[in-house]
Amino acid sequence: MIIQRRRFLHLAAGAVALPAVQRVASAQTYPTRPVRLIVGFPPGGSAEIIARLMGQWLSERFRQPFVIENRPGAGSNIAAEVVARAHPDGYTLLLLSANNAISVALYDKLGLNFIRDIAPVSGLIRVPNVMEVNPSVPAKTVPEFISYAKANPGKVNFASSGNGSSIHVSAELFKMMAGIDMTHVPYRGAGPALTDLIGGQVQVMFDSLPASIEYIRTGKLRPLAVTTAMRSEVLPTIPTVSEFVPGYEASAWFGIGVPKSTPAEIVETLNREINAALADPKIKERLADLGGAALPGSAADFGRFIADETEKWAKVVKFSGTKAD
Repeated sequence: MIIQRRRFLHLAAGAVALPAVQRVASAQTYPTRPVRLIVGFPPGGSAEIIARLMGQWLSERFRQPFVIENRPGAGSNIAAEVVARAHPDGYTLLLLSANNAISVALYDKLGLNFIRDIAPVSGLIRVPNVMEVNPSVPAKTVPEFISYAKANPGKVNFASSGNGSSIHVSAELFKMMAGIDMTHVPYRGAGPALTDLIGGQVQVMFDSLPASIEYIRTGKLRPLAVTTAMRSEVLPTIPTVSEFVPGYEASAWFGIGVPKSTPAEIVETLNREINAALADPKIKERLADLGGAALPGSAADFGRFIADETEKWAKVVKFSGTKAD
C-alpha cells in the first residue's frame, strides 16, 4: 500500500508539473505556423508601415510568416476586440497605439476592457506631433501663439483627424496647460485637415511629424514646436512645447499586445526579438526616417507606459468634454 501511495503521489506531481513543461516547450518551438498582426488602421499609413517593418523582421527571425491584417474603425477598437477574443496562444498580435489608451476614456461603451483584456508585449516607436500653423498666422513662436490666442478668444480654430485622435488630444492638452481657448474642427482623416490648414481655413494643427514634414520643408506650413519631451532629430532647430509650457508632452506611439492570458514564455520570446529589432542599426535608421525614436524595454515597462498614457489622456478627455458615442 505504501509503495502504491508513493507511486500515486509521484504520478500526481508529474501531472501538475506537465502543463508548465508543456508551456516551456511551446515557447521554445513558437511559432510553428503563421502569426497574425492585427492593425486597427487602413492600409498605407504610418501604422501599417511600422507593422510591416516589424512583421518582416519577426518573419525572418522566427522563419514563419507574420501576416498583417487591417481591421480599421472605431479608433482602433475593432482591431483590439478581435485580438481580445482570440485564443491566447501567441498567434494573434495587436498593433497598439496611443488611440487605444485614449479610447478608454473617450468611449462609454466598448466591447472590451483594454487594460484587462490586452497584455503588453513591447513598445515599438514613439513619434512626435508637431505644432504647426498656416503662414498667415502672425505667431512665429509658442509664446507668441499663446498671446495671439488669448487676444482672440474662440477665434483660433485647430484641425484634427477626428475626435479622440492623438492629433486632437495633443491640442486639447495644450489648451488645458496653456490656458487658452481654441475651437476644435474635426476632419475625416489627417489629409483633409492638412488641406484646409494649408488653405487657411483653420489656423493650427498638432499633426504627426511624418505626415507634415514635407509641407514644413517646402514652407507651406510653419512649425512652432514638437510635442515630445526631447527635440526631434528630423527638426533639430525646432523647440519642444515643454520649453515654453513646462510639463507638456504628447506623442503618437506604437507597440505590440496580445490576448491577456497568453503564456508569459511566449510574451518574453516576442519581447526579446522585438527589442533585438529595435537595437538593429537598420531598423533604428528606418524609424528615424519616420521621425520617431525606438521605444524598447520589458513587457512590464511597456505596461507601465500604457497605464501612464491612459491616466494622462483620461484627464484631457474629461477636460475637453469629448465623447465618441
